[in-house]
Amino acid sequence: MPALNVEFSDRELEDLRQIAKERGTSMKALVREAAAADIARHRALQEGAEAFRRFFASHADEFAAAFPDDEPSARGEGRAA
Repeated sequence: MPALNVEFSDRELEDLRQIAKERGTSMKALVREAAAADIARHRALQEGAEAFRRFFASHADEFAAAFPDDEPSARGEGRAA
């Protein structure tokens, strides 16, 4: 399996040791679990954003009617702040 060397400050390393000890796991497992959780979170956010974009695009006319002040002007200048 591919590996990755990660550098930590002395304080971070000590904190990782303490957390791993409290959880009854290895530091390697703790760091891998944290990275895997962040990857899963990132993927979920990407999927959620894509679902929102599809929903918004398929209901663009309804949003335009409900929020006319948020629509760009006819001259294409966009909404003024």
